[in-house]
Amino acid sequence: MEDYQFNLLLDRFGYSRAGFRKVRRGVQKRLARHMQETGCRNIGDYIEVIERNRDVRLAFERRMTVSISRFFRDRGLWEKMQWQILPLLAGKSCEFVEVWAAGCASGEEVYSLKILWEDLRGSYARIPDLSILATDMNPEYLDRAKAGVYPHSSMREISEEVRSTYFETLADGKYALRSSIKEGLVWLAHNLLSDPPGVGFDLILLRNNLLTYYADGIRIPAFLRVSDSLASGGFLVIGSHERIPPGQPDLKHWGDCAYIFQKEREHAPLRTWKNGT
Repeated sequence: MEDYQFNLLLDRFGYSRAGFRKVRRGVQKRLARHMQETGCRNIGDYIEVIERNRDVRLAFERRMTVSISRFFRDRGLWEKMQWQILPLLAGKSCEFVEVWAAGCASGEEVYSLKILWEDLRGSYARIPDLSILATDMNPEYLDRAKAGVYPHSSMREISEEVRSTYFETLADGKYALRSSIKEGLVWLAHNLLSDPPGVGFDLILLRNNLLTYYADGIRIPAFLRVSDSLASGGFLVIGSHERIPPGQPDLKHWGDCAYIFQKEREHAPLRTWKNGT
């Protein structure tokens, strides 16, 4: 697939050219194979089939997803989570701290958060259970996340202590998460452009997906829906190179960090999603 053909697809379906600049080659290869699978001989035919056939549209959108991650990616963020954000949430007088990992890809970010939470338990007489709803629109990514098996390349930020505590080494050299660390996690297929899967979340991880790969006309209304699902006083985390849309008075930078926000609006949040449902 040529660049000009790829740009036609990006512009037609509301994606960001800048967001795909570094990953375009891999995505183009996936789309070229998909074009062949659908019997399309040119980009015009491909666009027409995508717009006409719901199943083809869904398959196209899944091929546009990007999964680039590893455990504790962006070490500075995870240090802030470990020493500042998570202790605040652990001190809440509630049964569950509810988290939405939006666009969770293969699950490394989700499990990184769960590992830090488990490490906190030794510092408190009692802390709430961490209830994580992890969503992604690509079922292949979700299957990998549920399996919890990762190559050495995903583990390079993990210390030997963490590796021995939370992982088992497999015969093929990969690492499998112990079953205990998977408790309290719910995996759900969900498109970030649709309505959020609940409201009243204490923490939302929205890193390197919606704000990177979509054009303003799509990402801004979708982001507003995500923001509305955050509880008063809750935290929103985006990618270190991302920016939220302007004009968000209820979202304030947390401390001096440009990619962590806290919601200031005072209201009693409704909770429509609970762990395991």
